[in-house]
Amino acid sequence: MTKRCTASQKDRVAANRHDVSQSQSDPSGKFLDEVDTKVGLGKKVTLLRGISIIIGTIIGAGIFISPKGILKNSGSIGMSLIVWIACGVLSLFGALSYAELGTCIKKSGGHYTYILEAFGPQMAFIRLWADLIAIRPAAMAVISLAFGQYILEPLFMPCGIPPIATKLAATIGITSVMYLNSMSVTWTARIQIFLTFSKLLAIGIIIVPGMYQLFKGETRHFENAFDMNNVKLSGMPLAFYSGMYAYAGWFYLNFVTEEVENPERNVPLAICISMVIVTSCYVLTNVAYFTVMSAEELLASQAVAVTFAEKLLGNFSTAVPVFVALSCYGSMNGCLFALSRMFFVASREGQLPEVLSMVHVRRHTPLAAVLILYPMTMFQLFVGDIYSLLNFMSFLRWLFIGVVVLGLIYLRYTQPDLPRPFKVPILIPVVFCFMCFFMVFLSLYSDPVNTGIGFAISLTGIPAYYIFIYFNHRPKWFQKALDSFNRTLQILLEVVPAEQ
Repeated sequence: MTKRCTASQKDRVAANRHDVSQSQSDPSGKFLDEVDTKVGLGKKVTLLRGISIIIGTIIGAGIFISPKGILKNSGSIGMSLIVWIACGVLSLFGALSYAELGTCIKKSGGHYTYILEAFGPQMAFIRLWADLIAIRPAAMAVISLAFGQYILEPLFMPCGIPPIATKLAATIGITSVMYLNSMSVTWTARIQIFLTFSKLLAIGIIIVPGMYQLFKGETRHFENAFDMNNVKLSGMPLAFYSGMYAYAGWFYLNFVTEEVENPERNVPLAICISMVIVTSCYVLTNVAYFTVMSAEELLASQAVAVTFAEKLLGNFSTAVPVFVALSCYGSMNGCLFALSRMFFVASREGQLPEVLSMVHVRRHTPLAAVLILYPMTMFQLFVGDIYSLLNFMSFLRWLFIGVVVLGLIYLRYTQPDLPRPFKVPILIPVVFCFMCFFMVFLSLYSDPVNTGIGFAISLTGIPAYYIFIYFNHRPKWFQKALDSFNRTLQILLEVVPAEQ
């Protein structure tokens, strides 16, 4: 793969830089980032923007619609609240481990980069391959379908929404998120902050009336909260699995480390603040639900937040689907912003086509890396069996996160002199690593067929690695086609290699 642009492309870069310098004083250039003329990804992620990325991607539709998995498997209200808190603490352990990695390995890319540094390119490519062909497109398609469902619900009430309408609304949502991330890093971050505050406002609208009810003495559903008659030890691992899934997303800031201002301070601080806020929101929201609903009513509800609002807030319940849609949109926006940087870094390491590590000459966004998920996501949305694919691949999330944290422990012993501005006690990554591998074992035990299929899909990355990456002597026709692909996309997208 060539690492240089042609002379004509360099001339165009120079001309575009002149355009950039002019646009900075042009009030009509509202989508251009206010940065210097250097072509690259600047440090535009402040502490507030970092917090909004983490909170905005963790809090999705689940807490509003169906926070049932923990209650169902824990057996009682009291135990469910303990599991919510415990999962928040365990997720904080994982987040702190990632904070150490983010401050000692100051590269973007998240899981991919840390596996690459600790265990080498082959294992990193397997993770990248699974993300690219299956996990991320399916996950984006599911979030977009939830967005389409809830953004249309107020328009179709009380009738059902046609599936094609949901898919078209989902397509509009994905396309708008892709466009936003392609146009401006600054505006992407600003809109993420707005969406995060809208999520917290929605949660506040649930928590405040719920706490008012609690202080009024509405505690009948908390009587016998720790009734052990329905508690089964066999269900507790599944309750923890549901809880850890609800908190997933704390690692996304590590995907954009190179763009974080003062990462040694802001990465750990953003992670800690975000996890405290999310854990508090999750626990207090569940307490609020139980002030007006029994455990049986919550489990029977199709949309818990709507049922809560109907009981306490009357007509305001019609606004709940809008808040859920905004929550889904924020999750899509935060995920795409972070994931595009993983593909950007993988291309820079030579494991994806070179054009993916190039930056738009005026917008200063990794345009090709942003767009790479679009065709696969559209395919999954209209053709693929999304939910089956997610069942196949869900255990891989915890397998690779466990491998990353294992890499932290490994680096402690193989590179003891590596500068670590933020360092956690070794017990924290050990406990979290054990938890991750326990959930992998739980997946194998509870659903061996789907887990085995997912594992087999990920292992297709091994021959792909040797065919596309390891062997230096590619067939001439393949190399020629690859160079032509890079050149054509570079011209069409107006992207150039980032300046160091």
